[in-house]
Amino acid sequence: MKPKTVLKLVVDVFMTVALLFLMGYQFWGEAPHEWVGVGMFTLFILHHVLNASWHINLFKGKFSALRILTLCTDFLVLISMLAQIYSGIVMSRYVFSFLSSGSGMALARRLHILGAYWGFLLMSLHLGLHWNMILGIIRKAARMKRHSKVRSIISFVIALVIAGYGVRALIGRDFVTYLFLRSEFVFLDYSEPKILFYMNYLALMGLCIFVAHYSVKLIQKCKKRMEVSS
Repeated sequence: MKPKTVLKLVVDVFMTVALLFLMGYQFWGEAPHEWVGVGMFTLFILHHVLNASWHINLFKGKFSALRILTLCTDFLVLISMLAQIYSGIVMSRYVFSFLSSGSGMALARRLHILGAYWGFLLMSLHLGLHWNMILGIIRKAARMKRHSKVRSIISFVIALVIAGYGVRALIGRDFVTYLFLRSEFVFLDYSEPKILFYMNYLALMGLCIFVAHYSVKLIQKCKKRMEVSS
């Protein structure tokens, strides 16, 4: 495996861990939340630097359905990240306290909620859209040369169970309320066991990956059928 590919994978893993950490604000406190947020932004920049070729070729080639879907998702991820950066700076009490004027807190709070909840789902969808590539790296690292139908079926069943639990978590954690800003205050259960919280959020991430990954497969299958029929 090429060093650059390994570095990309390491950056993506750290971004995923940071994302999960940030969603568990109530467990770690405000100062660590802010510092990890800065780290997340740094990793986000590094991720784009390592994928510079994507930016260079952004407007080249054909815009297939899959490419348009990926571009739209990436654009929305960027918007959610910018919302988080702005609102995080405005509300900062530690890292950027010297920049915070104290004004615009109400707007910043709303943007932070929207950026956090939409950002979590969108980044998970982004991960799912590139899941084939990630699986390819894992297979190569594990030296899995042959395609196994049994392994594929087992993987699908496990993914389906995780996605099902993710739907339950989506409803149980009242995600829709925060996604559409029906409440300007997030209910945080400080007594909830960390393992239960992160199981829920990993399942939510798994749900998004499942939806995105199998949407890619469906789009590719439809494309092949259209090519054969034409």
